[in-house]
Amino acid sequence: MTQHSRPAGFHPIRRDRLIQEAVHDSYKNKGKLHDPTLCTECGAVFHGGRWQWLPKPEKAEQGCCPACHRIRDGFPAGYVTITGDFIGAHEQEILQLIHNHETHEKTEHPLQRIMNIEKTKYSTVVTTTDTHLARGIGDALHHAYQGELEYHYNAEQNLLRVNWSR
Repeated sequence: MTQHSRPAGFHPIRRDRLIQEAVHDSYKNKGKLHDPTLCTECGAVFHGGRWQWLPKPEKAEQGCCPACHRIRDGFPAGYVTITGDFIGAHEQEILQLIHNHETHEKTEHPLQRIMNIEKTKYSTVVTTTDTHLARGIGDALHHAYQGELEYHYNAEQNLLRVNWSR
């Protein structure tokens, strides 16, 4: 049967066009949340389709936002590894830059938070609840101090590793 001889109204099934989820993130909400929903841990409010810093609504569902869920589980979405001799002489400046960047981002995006900052003999590792914050911290370090900046994104795990050194 050629394309021109198919019956009217016949449409072949295109299995190659099934939409697949681009990234599976187990910390994203499963289904639609009740509007409003209040995070019982941080006080963020899900309203208008996103998490926001709003006054506590009187009649709100109670739940846990994805950032608090990640923090509770100890499962970061982003790692920023800082290495090199530069950090030894400028540690306080670098940490202040990182905290200022988080404060700025968290004001508009409650799910972008620093989970931990761990210092070792050879590096400082910042873990974040969101890949965008990790990338932003790397960009801020590179913009302020230049150096070498690398990104390694694992789409399967929705995980971003940022390495900055100077």
